[in-house]
Amino acid sequence: MRNLLRFRLRSILLLTNLVILALPLGGITWLRLYESALIRQTESELIAQGAFVAATYRAIAERLTAPDSGDPIAANRMLEDYGYVLVTPPLERDPGDRWRPRAPVLDLADDRILPTAPPPAEGVDTADPLAWRIGQELNPILRQAQRTTLAGITVVDYRGVIVASTQDGGGDELGLSLLNHEEVQQALGGKAASTLRARRSGQPAPPLDSISRSARLRVYVTEPIVREGRVLGAVMLVRTPANLRHAIEGKRQPLIAAGLALLGLVLALTLFSALTISRPVRQLVQQAHRAARGETGAVTPLRHPGTQEIAELSETVATMARTLEQRAQYIRDFAAHVSHEFKTPLTAIQGSVELLREHDAEMSPEERTRFLDILTQDARRLENLVRKLLELARADVMRVGDESCDLALVLSGVAERQRGLGLKVELQGRGDSATAAMAPETLDSILGNLLDNARHHGGADVTVSLSWALDAGSQPPCAVVTVADDGQGISAANAERIFEPFFTTRRSSGNTGLGLAIIRSLLTAHGGGIERVPAARGACFRVKVPLKT
Repeated sequence: MRNLLRFRLRSILLLTNLVILALPLGGITWLRLYESALIRQTESELIAQGAFVAATYRAIAERLTAPDSGDPIAANRMLEDYGYVLVTPPLERDPGDRWRPRAPVLDLADDRILPTAPPPAEGVDTADPLAWRIGQELNPILRQAQRTTLAGITVVDYRGVIVASTQDGGGDELGLSLLNHEEVQQALGGKAASTLRARRSGQPAPPLDSISRSARLRVYVTEPIVREGRVLGAVMLVRTPANLRHAIEGKRQPLIAAGLALLGLVLALTLFSALTISRPVRQLVQQAHRAARGETGAVTPLRHPGTQEIAELSETVATMARTLEQRAQYIRDFAAHVSHEFKTPLTAIQGSVELLREHDAEMSPEERTRFLDILTQDARRLENLVRKLLELARADVMRVGDESCDLALVLSGVAERQRGLGLKVELQGRGDSATAAMAPETLDSILGNLLDNARHHGGADVTVSLSWALDAGSQPPCAVVTVADDGQGISAANAERIFEPFFTTRRSSGNTGLGLAIIRSLLTAHGGGIERVPAARGACFRVKVPLKT
């Protein structure tokens, strides 16, 4: 369960990088969305103001054209014949629907920014007298409203001639034409329009990723003045949207809270990285320093590795350190055993040589022969010891190849050879054969050493039973060879030590105590094994021999 809760190192690094990348991108995206929201807010305000101005224009026109108005200019005008007739209405609506909502549509990311609006121009037509009269009444109302709305408002008649304006020097604009504005042309065609235009000419536009892009923009909204399917004129409203810096200053407290939250997120991410990466790595380094100083058992698997990779690394390093410690202890013990095994015959040889050198003339031929026999016996013991040590060393570092042999054939050869040495061998088991996954000389050495032990330790009259069978439950498949004798057996006190190198109860007769250790190393290198099996009489060993698949 704990392994399932561990993240992989690449997942943590990916998560960290994604969060680091998402923080600035998220901030920029939020600012851009907020900036577009400010522009739409300005557009929405201008739409509402334009609808009010258009309604006021219509109300004044209806009042002035009423029969009892008494206005000398407009009294004889029919409002039903005034303005352009819309051939195709811009929006198909239910005639019974009294609501005419208009949603803001401007988007800083998608809408094209038009150049600075051109100034009003001299027109071909003059202002319509009725429109001019309406404009005279509208001008003071619009200027009063501008003090609160801060929007520039221009009203044109159906010919595009300015009849009312709040712009600086608006009196100079009256009578000029705004047909050079595409927004006004659309409005006089009965379609409302919203556009973004550069605020001042002669200055380069900010880059697209600038968060203060709207500071140099103006929002233009034009509304047609429509009555009963006729366009009476148009209203154009202009305003610079709220500055992003001022809007942010107005949201100072929420932004500070958001900044603190982001700082907390960064600190939490740093703490998470430290707990899952830095601390486990530091613990591994500390364990390595302790192991380098020679401390035993210093490297153990970390309790809280943090990530799957560090957990695997910790377990691998702990296993490696444990193996090295066991190997170092084995080498120390091995060196102590070797020095002890060599010391006894070397001491005997040295003593015999000194006696022969000092008392050779005084010795009888029998005494001289006895000391020479001691030298010969100890020299052979050293030779046997060196040979066994070489066999053990080769078994410990053996690299298994692709060799194979016939198991039944090797068993028959070993049994026949031991019979020639005087050992009674009974070969039992299966009549068929199997292919062992080791060289024939290796298998011969393993079985031969076991039978040699039975012959040396069993007594004068020993019978060995040699049998084998397949082990169906083992993986890889193995054959089990049982070697049992009816000799003296192994005492309970020595049973646990028989596989230790140099352990023997027959050192005086030249035994080195390396035979079973060599057998076990050879079998382990090939994927097999050996174990002692309790027996009522004699000794019994079960050898697991890997088979060729």
